Amino acid sequence: MKNFLKKRWYLFLIILVFLVLFFFQQRSRKNSLEETFVVKKENLKEFLTLSGEVDAEEKVSLRFQTSGRLAWVGVKEGDYVKKYQLIASLDKRDLKNRLDKYLNTYLKQRNNFEQTKDDYEEIYEFSSGDLHEQAKRILENNQYDLNNSVLEVEYQSLLLEYADILTPIEGIVTKVDFPKAGVNITPTNASFEIINPKTLYLSATVEQADVVKIKEGMVGELVLDSFANFKDKAKITYISFSPKAGETGTVYQIKLDFSEKTKKLPLRLGMTGDVDFLVKEKNNAIALPSRFVKKDSKGSYVFVKEGNKNVKKYVKASDEIDGRIVIERGLKEGEIVVN
Repeated sequence: MKNFLKKRWYLFLIILVFLVLFFFQQRSRKNSLEETFVVKKENLKEFLTLSGEVDAEEKVSLRFQTSGRLAWVGVKEGDYVKKYQLIASLDKRDLKNRLDKYLNTYLKQRNNFEQTKDDYEEIYEFSSGDLHEQAKRILENNQYDLNNSVLEVEYQSLLLEYADILTPIEGIVTKVDFPKAGVNITPTNASFEIINPKTLYLSATVEQADVVKIKEGMVGELVLDSFANFKDKAKITYISFSPKAGETGTVYQIKLDFSEKTKKLPLRLGMTGDVDFLVKEKNNAIALPSRFVKKDSKGSYVFVKEGNKNVKKYVKASDEIDGRIVIERGLKEGEIVVN
């Protein structure tokens, strides 16, 4: 055996060399896979970008309350109308005739009321028993008939009023289903749409995870897709309390008011844009990419390179800003952390 070992000593030397080379190769490979980060102070900012489109606070779709023949149309698409301006009317001849008929009925009933009152009032006052009750019922029924006659006149007067469409807002006429008179229409197939361009705003939605980062009164930087190189400010004026219906996720509607500078642009409904809000900021902060910061039962820690060793060091971590974890205590500039 000793002679065998003496004759084969070079085999052991080869194996030893191989093991040493394998050890250093694995160590070098491990070091090459390590990701390092040099600790330094940074100015951190986190922005929230919201996308939206131009909408209007005041916009209406007007329709007639009753069917009829369209007798007059006073506007066309693109016209600017004033508040309470008359824009269209139905043929009123039949409605006026009905109103006159019910007015005559009312006058006749009024005469009957006065006559019945004269005939039975004394009986009611000076009689007793069944005769008194009979006179009371006659006078009450007489009053009911007169009341019904008044209601009929008021109803016909409303129908005559509903034959006109007046706009409750000022603005631009954007839709006229029947621009020409003379056609028979129903309340469902004839509409007039009006939008007030003085009440335009940017309507956007925000995810539930981000809605807690914003509040009414915040101002962001506005960019509109239709106007190249244009930038301005926009302010949040409304954040909905309940989620917006019809969306796949839980999102909330917000409204952003335009500045006077933006309002001078030729804005139109549906134009899109983005607003950037600065939601977090910290200057001269020591921060690490989030992947370098670990956690266990004792708290947050990192691995710091000290010579050839990676030393576990506990730190005090606070906010996460733009993918960076702010380290309040436990690290200093120049140290190298390892992932």
